[in-house]
Order: sequence, then C-alpha cells, then structure tokens
Amino acid sequence: MARRIPSILPELTFEEALEVTKIHSVAGTLKKDIPIITHRPYRAPHHTVSGTSLVGGGRIPKPGEISLAHYGVLFLDELPEFNKSTLEVLRGPLEDRIITISRVNASLTYPCNFMFVASMNPCPCGFYGSKEKECTCSPQAINRYMGKISGPLLDRIDIQIEVTPVKYQKLVPENISESSETIKQRVDKARKIQIERYKSYGIYSNSELTPKLMDKYCILDENSKKILQNAFEKLGLSARAHARILKVARTIADLEGKENIESNHIAEAIQYRSLDRKYWKN
Repeated sequence: MARRIPSILPELTFEEALEVTKIHSVAGTLKKDIPIITHRPYRAPHHTVSGTSLVGGGRIPKPGEISLAHYGVLFLDELPEFNKSTLEVLRGPLEDRIITISRVNASLTYPCNFMFVASMNPCPCGFYGSKEKECTCSPQAINRYMGKISGPLLDRIDIQIEVTPVKYQKLVPENISESSETIKQRVDKARKIQIERYKSYGIYSNSELTPKLMDKYCILDENSKKILQNAFEKLGLSARAHARILKVARTIADLEGKENIESNHIAEAIQYRSLDRKYWKN
C-alpha cells in the first residue's frame, strides 16, 4: 500500500522535478540515463539505518533519506524496530520541512518536504488487541515496544489507522478495488482547488497552512466547533493535533468539492487521531 502512494499523488511540477533532481545529484544517486527525475521519490530504508543515513551528514555532508524523499514518500516499515534516537531526529524535519547539518567549517541546509508513512505491529508477537488470536506478550514487553514511539513523534502523524486482518472473502478476484488512476483523478481535482485557493500565498496544499491562513480557510460552524471541542477535551489532544485535524478536515472537504468544512468532515478527521489514545493511553 505504501509503495502505491506515489501513484495517486499529483505529478511533479517542473520546479519540483528540478529540486528533486538537484538533491539526488548532490547525493550521487542520480542515474546517468535519467537527466531529470519526473516521478515522486519513494524511499523505504531498513530499520537498521543510522541517524546520519536517515537525516543526512557524514564527514562530507550529504542528503539523507528524508531529503532523498523530498516531494515524495518516506516509508518506515516496522517502526518500533528502528532505534529510538534515530526516530527522534525526525521530529524537527517533519515540522520544519528542512534539515540543517552543522560542521566545523560549514552549515548545510537540505529540503525534506516528504510524506511520512509508517507501519507497525501493536506488540512483538503482533496480536495485542486482536479478536482472532491471543497475544502472548507480557505487559512490560508491550509497553517497551510501544515506548519506542514517543508522544511528540506520534503527534506529528496526521492520520493514524488501525488495520485489521483481511478476511478471505476480500482477497478473492470478485472484489475489484479502485485503480490508482481513478483515485489520482480525485486527488488531482482537490489539489487544483488548493492551488487556486492559495495562489497568492505561495503555497500549494492544506498541509502548508499557517495559523493565520487556517483562521481564514478552516472556519467551522457551531456544530463542528462543539464536536472538535468535545474530542479535544475527551481525548486530551494537543494544540498540534488540533491544527492537524483542521487541515485534514479541510482536505476531506476539498475531496468532496465542498467550499466549507462541515461537521461530518471534522468527525472523520477526528477518527483518524484516536489510535494513539487506544495504544498509548499512558
């Protein structure tokens, strides 16, 4: 699923393609037969990756995986298997979309505006919370496993989905799912709406909204405000989570072609933030 995400994302603009190509050229990963990269990057480093390889650096500083995923997707499979200190260095880049590498003789800044996608099991054996099979892990082992993912890092993930085991009936050929091309048409339509809306601000998507622009374009009616306030208080959401819920709701509304955010959009966006309260209660 993660590998297919670039296939539904909008095409790279010429300016974006040039920027991505420059990064890969500096990193030495640009193939000789490809003068310019025209497809969104997809990077999936192994969980043994070092912090330097992930964010960049070295004796002669080079872009890391987060910069090589610029304008594309960075996928971390089995997230708790990564070194915790390695994961923590993602917090700044996820917020700032740049990474600065400082050395004695120089300080280099690389862009890293990527979509962060991760997957994980709920425990070492993989069956904690499952209705199909009993978990064999001790509470200490589960807490230690979950503890690899800090609250501040989890808070920066806009959408958190629990995926249950797939039933056999859904695997048979009769169940034909939507093609990437069909989904991409909806994504492109929503992106065009956002480009037109923000054309005078120099941004292209809802994820780039500043607090001031959110006040202007993420206006809620009274019912939506009550729903969000209730969720904020009951789930103990942070200010960052509040802002991200509004941005996701704005995107849901755009996908439906709605000019304003409605209560059902807010309710759906909130559902995407409930996973951390189920498995990270403490």
